[in-house]
Amino acid sequence: MICEKDEKNIEALSREICPPDREAMEKAAARQEELAKVPGSLGRLEDISIRMAGITGNVTGNDLRKQCIAVFCGDNGVVAEGVASAPQTVTLCQTINFTRRITGMSAQARYFGIDVLDVDMGVAEDIPEELYTDSMLTKDGSIPVKIVNRSIARGTKNLAKEPAMTRRQAIQGILTGFEAADAMKKAGIQLCGIGEMGIGNTTTSSCLLSAVTGVEAEDLVGRGGGLNNEGLETKIRIVRDAGVRCRDMDPIGKLAAVGGFDLCAMTGCYLGAARNRMPVVIDGFISIVAAVMAREIQPLVTHYMFASHKSMEVGYNTAMERLGLKPMFDLGMRLGEGSGCPVAFKIMEAGCASMDLMKTLAEGSIDAGYLEEIKKGNFF
Repeated sequence: MICEKDEKNIEALSREICPPDREAMEKAAARQEELAKVPGSLGRLEDISIRMAGITGNVTGNDLRKQCIAVFCGDNGVVAEGVASAPQTVTLCQTINFTRRITGMSAQARYFGIDVLDVDMGVAEDIPEELYTDSMLTKDGSIPVKIVNRSIARGTKNLAKEPAMTRRQAIQGILTGFEAADAMKKAGIQLCGIGEMGIGNTTTSSCLLSAVTGVEAEDLVGRGGGLNNEGLETKIRIVRDAGVRCRDMDPIGKLAAVGGFDLCAMTGCYLGAARNRMPVVIDGFISIVAAVMAREIQPLVTHYMFASHKSMEVGYNTAMERLGLKPMFDLGMRLGEGSGCPVAFKIMEAGCASMDLMKTLAEGSIDAGYLEEIKKGNFF
């Protein structure tokens, strides 16, 4: 039974998130200045290595090769309003297909050897029992291939007519996210990403973003997976009404009123990753809105977040501004699922590899004198 104690637990766990190690970051920045290159010439790869030092407290040796993408799946009652272009059954199909490694995200994960933690938070249709597991870890302590059953309900209620879920259900979802982060840490995961699957979740995400930022619905709402004009108009109206209705609520209240079970778990997973001092990669629009919600609960969480790609969804820039981060790349992506995470993982590995494997100017027998003239001219 979820109770007030569980809500206090979220607060207590979030307070355990620590600020980055500034001394380690300063040492990492100093080392980057000494490496055999023009300072700053590796651009944001240098920033990644410095931020990683802040997360782990180590300037070098930040191995990121053991990776996992946690994907949280659940249906949304608001699809009854005609705000989604795809049928709800797609949620079920893709939740199962993640285990087969044949979706946009999981195919990349299979290729790169990345684990996928597939969690049913509230898929509306039946998932065959043989595909389920009750544990987020196998007996040998690894990430399971099966779908983890953490279903709260068979989809949320229609947020256009009533709260999407109860406050207790929202808390349950957030705590499941913490559980997922703890499981990944126990499995030895060094770098995680957060994805989702749930038809209608661009609508729930836009509602939350409107409630948090106060930005007009027209500036947040896009066509998602290919919504027609009538559906788009309905979506804008729902987001506008939702934003006004729950603007003064606390973060958990907002999630309960207009969120989804997937978004609740993603919010908790960001917080849980930060609590475990684990770097966590944001995917696209839904993923970044959950990151915004995590920040609303504990602002320190952003120090552990890395934004992968710039989503094509309309509200993405608003969410990114709220976090104060910058995406690593723009490939015109808008799939979701966590599909931007595998590419981002490789970029982050490259940043840490430069810190670990490059030699200094002195070690490379390079006279650094020429750099002094460049520095004087401020030509960096």
